[in-house]
Amino acid sequence: MKKVIIIGAGPAGITAGYELLRQSKDYDVTILEETDVAGGISRTVKYNGNRMDIGGHRFFSKDARVTAWWESLMPTQGAPSFDDKKLNRDVHLSENGPDPEKTDVVMLKRKRVSRIYYRRNFFDYPVKMNFNTIKNMGIITTMEAGFSYIKSLLLPKKEDSLENFYINRFGKKLYTMFFEGYTEKLWGRHPRIISADWGAQRVKGLSITAILKDIFSKLLPHKQNRKVETSLIEEFSYPKYGPGQLWELACTKFTEMGGEIKYNSKVVKINKEGNKIKSVSYENNGKEYTAEADIVISSMPLKDLIAAMGEVPENIEKIANGLPYRDFVTVGLLLNKLNLKNTTKLKTLANIVPDCWIYVQDAGVKLGRIQIFNNWSCYMVKEPEKTVWIGLEYFCNENDEYWKMDSAEWKDLGVKELTSMGVIDAGDPILDYHCEKVKKAYPAYFDTYSQINELIAYLNQYNNLYCVGRNGQHRYNNMDHSMATSFEAVSNIINSKQAKDNIWSVNTEQEYHEEKEK
Repeated sequence: MKKVIIIGAGPAGITAGYELLRQSKDYDVTILEETDVAGGISRTVKYNGNRMDIGGHRFFSKDARVTAWWESLMPTQGAPSFDDKKLNRDVHLSENGPDPEKTDVVMLKRKRVSRIYYRRNFFDYPVKMNFNTIKNMGIITTMEAGFSYIKSLLLPKKEDSLENFYINRFGKKLYTMFFEGYTEKLWGRHPRIISADWGAQRVKGLSITAILKDIFSKLLPHKQNRKVETSLIEEFSYPKYGPGQLWELACTKFTEMGGEIKYNSKVVKINKEGNKIKSVSYENNGKEYTAEADIVISSMPLKDLIAAMGEVPENIEKIANGLPYRDFVTVGLLLNKLNLKNTTKLKTLANIVPDCWIYVQDAGVKLGRIQIFNNWSCYMVKEPEKTVWIGLEYFCNENDEYWKMDSAEWKDLGVKELTSMGVIDAGDPILDYHCEKVKKAYPAYFDTYSQINELIAYLNQYNNLYCVGRNGQHRYNNMDHSMATSFEAVSNIINSKQAKDNIWSVNTEQEYHEEKEK
């Protein structure tokens, strides 16, 4: 029986372990997790009866393997949820699916609503050229945006930066309004010095042209067969108690199949011998242990992986040390209400705004996004009809002045900024709050990232090492893409395939349509 060590119990690590044991009895699999909880950035945090989704996770994928995997663990609802019933809301139900009011192991169907909050006005996200946008922008600004977009079509810029990538797709006016400030908040760098690779991976086919195509396609027959860009989906699935619920369930299934998860186990050494990884050393409760390994699947940050490998070529060490990350803080606030009116036709409990996310473009505040957990799932909130449980998302660098702030300071900053934006009124009571910090949440596309192919080539020399997941590949993957890297890795392992191009090529296609593969 071959011994497999998996580093990290996030979506990629758990998927790899689960699939190895599901598909074969030839492997002894152990997952080493640095923290005391599974799920990574896809975990659900429970606090005083309320739950927080760290980063927000829509369950929607073009990859049939991923959607089937989710459905096998958590079937889609076959009866209305609490808020569906209360509001007499239409929802797509799955035949013979579970009842969310009677069982917890269930995926809900949710409306995708994300908007931009800019100068105290809501704009659709992605930006739509409709009456609401024109009204909020004004005729003059709308005309400027239109001419700016036409100019970008006639005189496209060389896509050697994220700034030019956005300008080519939206025109300079809309770029400066809706992309420039938020992107700089997220990365701490101006878009002009960020690689266009990030846009190609996350925004892909989205543009004014794609938006207009989507609008017109809805007017045509057979619209159920239309292609939809990633950022244009209108509905998604979501576990009753947040994404962490699914990963906790997957961990339970993994251990039932014979797998082992060692929590609070930080990998400190990757012990090499020739072109193979011989063993992995990790610290647990102050003691160091070494686990022999026939196969190693790593989802740990590439920077940390190389550091743990000891002696490596100087250029490889330099590239790894220079890989940048952005760290992340979510501040949960429990409120009686928001000072925002629901002017949409969508029904919500207590008639709060229906958004899952609100993107904050205002440059005068550090706040990047607001999550409204009530709208992800009413079961995330202890009293969803009486309170609003929101998450304020901030981006910073580990050990900078913001990272070092304590929970009370983060709460005070959040309240101050929400008040300045008009989202809450001065003096509104804060019923509860909680702060969560996440290191290396966002692999960034600047500094030595341009040399990452050299690093990949070096790692590929180790025949029994497979790098998967967001941090394991230093790629800003969605959850489904992270899972797909593990599907590919497991396939290679079981079929004794040496080449690893299929693992590294996940989510590198320029067009990403959210449609099932045929």
